[in-house]
Amino acid sequence: MGNLPEQLLLSELLRRRVRCHQGLDHGAGLQVWMHPPVHRVLGWISRPSAFGSRRLVWKLNQLRGLIDLEVLVQGEPAETDQGVVERLPCLIEAEVLDRRQQPMGTLADAAIELATGRIRHYLVSRSDPRLPGSSRWRLSLDRLVDQQPGRVWTNVEGLDDLPLARASVRQDVLRRSRRWREQMQQVSGRFEEKLEGWLEETPWQEPGSPPEPAQQEAQPSRSRDDDPWI
Repeated sequence: MGNLPEQLLLSELLRRRVRCHQGLDHGAGLQVWMHPPVHRVLGWISRPSAFGSRRLVWKLNQLRGLIDLEVLVQGEPAETDQGVVERLPCLIEAEVLDRRQQPMGTLADAAIELATGRIRHYLVSRSDPRLPGSSRWRLSLDRLVDQQPGRVWTNVEGLDDLPLARASVRQDVLRRSRRWREQMQQVSGRFEEKLEGWLEETPWQEPGSPPEPAQQEAQPSRSRDDDPWI
């Protein structure tokens, strides 16, 4: 694992297609293979074909590299079927409950150490985790009270009690818009201060400059008797 990162999100692993040392494509990642009681990832499962129930199980220590949208593996996988995969215990996509046992989101992802498979923390999504661009909150292991397949209990008040790991597209746009508006207000404030100073320091008429010509006096009106041609 010399060219692999120390830590990787599980979703980054599952979204890639598996290619072995012989250059064969073994399909895209389908599901994680984990041991929930100790929060450890053992490997993952790929689907070699869009048809049929055949599934391939890869150990985490078979991982050799990551390139673009592919995972490079060494060695042969174990074969199983979808029925067995569905019975594997897994916490991903489990419902997350707060300390009042009220639903507050879904366990959407996990950050794992590739060398050991240990899960450092989970990521919680408020909405459907399959939706692109949704926010993620970091849930550390010490905030977990209990877990079982499909449900996780925590000691937190709500999502606002967790650090935000990734903002959604909407939140990012709102944050950028707020920052842009604050910058525009600062620029506008500096411009107004500069304009006020310029008006105070620069008189309309410089000292020593000739006075403006007075307006031409209005000519008296001429009556018909004053005009010899009339």
